[in-house]
Amino acid sequence: MNALADQVLPAPVARELPPALELDLALRNASTAEVITAALQTVGRERLAVVSSFGTESAALLKVMADVDPAIPVVFLDTGWLFEETLAYRDTLIATLGLLDVRSIKPLEATLSRDDPDRELWFSDPDACCRIRKVEPLARALASFSAWINGRKRFQGGLRADIAVVEDDGSRLKFNPFANVSREAIEAIYRLAKLPPHPLTASGYLSVGCMPCSSRTSTDEDARAGRWRGRAKTECGIHTPTTS
Repeated sequence: MNALADQVLPAPVARELPPALELDLALRNASTAEVITAALQTVGRERLAVVSSFGTESAALLKVMADVDPAIPVVFLDTGWLFEETLAYRDTLIATLGLLDVRSIKPLEATLSRDDPDRELWFSDPDACCRIRKVEPLARALASFSAWINGRKRFQGGLRADIAVVEDDGSRLKFNPFANVSREAIEAIYRLAKLPPHPLTASGYLSVGCMPCSSRTSTDEDARAGRWRGRAKTECGIHTPTTS
């Protein structure tokens, strides 16, 4: 049965983790499924989370994960600014892939009332908006986990161009199983598995986040060019600071 929960599990039992560099060297040329399997074997299912935006490329990683173990917890950040199409897509992929433990995490209402009562923080201070709607909720959600998996790829460029397969993320490990995967390989996963596309891709959205900070992208632009358009900002913050 699918689970959509706002709760956080009890804190994990202390466990010594292998160095991220050691794992990165071992998995540098591994397949996506092999990286996910290694993460699972390293910390166990109850201490491993996949963080997914259920965005335009999310289904590929979730498909590979589901083939390895559909019960691995999936953390979804419901920021309060998401497109209705993204929320519907989340539900579609849960059913399509048979995901067994998807947890929708939201920002604290007290924090929103204090720091963004008029819902205009995205315009005046987008970094602060991302912090209270993404970074802080994710830190709470990951408190019970020893490692997490995300879908960043080097071909996305910017700060992602040189990401390792495994990184040290403070008190936990961070696995990037798509780090060295090509755009063509992602497209092949969609095609072979007949995965449904995000509803907004047909409208020109190649990368989808929160409504105020996502825009359509032309064919000659990078996929993430529509995120925070016109600003120097390129990341929401969950992949730049250490998430302790």
